[in-house]
Amino acid sequence: MIRSQLVQKLAVLHPDLSLQEVDRIVDIVFDSIGGRLAEGGRVELRGFGAFTTRSREGRTGRNPRTGSAVVVPPKRVPHFKPGKEMRVRLNAG
Repeated sequence: MIRSQLVQKLAVLHPDLSLQEVDRIVDIVFDSIGGRLAEGGRVELRGFGAFTTRSREGRTGRNPRTGSAVVVPPKRVPHFKPGKEMRVRLNAG
């Protein structure tokens, strides 16, 4: 499912809200999750899972085109861990 499909589905489930209102709500949720992760925090959605960040150390990589060494700096990357209910649902059938 892509973002526009999510907005459409939510709009159908909540006909009292306009498409623009649903789009704004989805924006707020995604911005809130991204903002919290950028602060180094954790976002837990009960029954769904938890979003966190993990640190990756710097390393020396290779440019696939030239084969020359490239320094890859340390960075933080997003990580998602599904909740128990999500794992059970995925493996139910």
